[in-house]
Amino acid sequence: MNVGMREQRMSVSDLALEGKVAVVTGGGRDIGQACALALAARGASVAVSYHASADGAQATVSHVTQAGGSALAAQVDLAKPESAEAFVAEIVGAYGHVDVLVNNAGGLVARKTLAEMDLAHWRAVMDLNLTSVFSMTKACLPHLRDNSTIINLASLAGRDGGGPGAVPYATSKGAVMTMTRGLAKELGPKTRVVALCPGMIDTDFHNVFTQDDIRAKVAASTPLKREGSPREIGEFVAFLATDGAGFVNGACIDVNGGVAFS
Repeated sequence: MNVGMREQRMSVSDLALEGKVAVVTGGGRDIGQACALALAARGASVAVSYHASADGAQATVSHVTQAGGSALAAQVDLAKPESAEAFVAEIVGAYGHVDVLVNNAGGLVARKTLAEMDLAHWRAVMDLNLTSVFSMTKACLPHLRDNSTIINLASLAGRDGGGPGAVPYATSKGAVMTMTRGLAKELGPKTRVVALCPGMIDTDFHNVFTQDDIRAKVAASTPLKREGSPREIGEFVAFLATDGAGFVNGACIDVNGGVAFS
């Protein structure tokens, strides 16, 4: 029993990522940037993709390199597998392998009811939130080392259907959760796959798509009486990538301040 207890003790090295390579999609702002910085703070080299947030992505790289770490950024169209493959080829050329993949890129595009939307809108949201996960995971797969981790950013919307005009977004995030469970079975024991389901986080997503009174109402209904921060998501993602979370697999973890439970 004492031997077992010794084996279960967590050391500092269990929470470190030195020598590992982490890839973060959408790493130019908000949650993606926070994930990249938290992973780098634990010792990982980081590669971030961006679509339009070039300045933010370069700021992420600068933060990491100024702190003594290693980072690169690239513009990637994650709806196109060939673009994801080119990005991963650049990463492998620079670092040789991948240990952590954070599928963070995503968005709502616009709030539209089913009656208002057309197929192009539906496909755009699915590509942004779901095809992106497929493309990056597929591209990284041959380069993932043993004891690697994939962390997918889903959403509370994937559990409760989301707010008004968010059916495609909620559907895509629900699919990300299902994909996470399936991949956890398929890729183990070499690779763990986990999803986070954030609630209302203080990001540009809500600055653009959520009215102030609704945000205030949701925050007030949360036991913690506030929104979450990107940094809180980033720190949790970084922990999930470490050996300290080594038995967490296939889980879709709620991070919403207690506003909803699953």
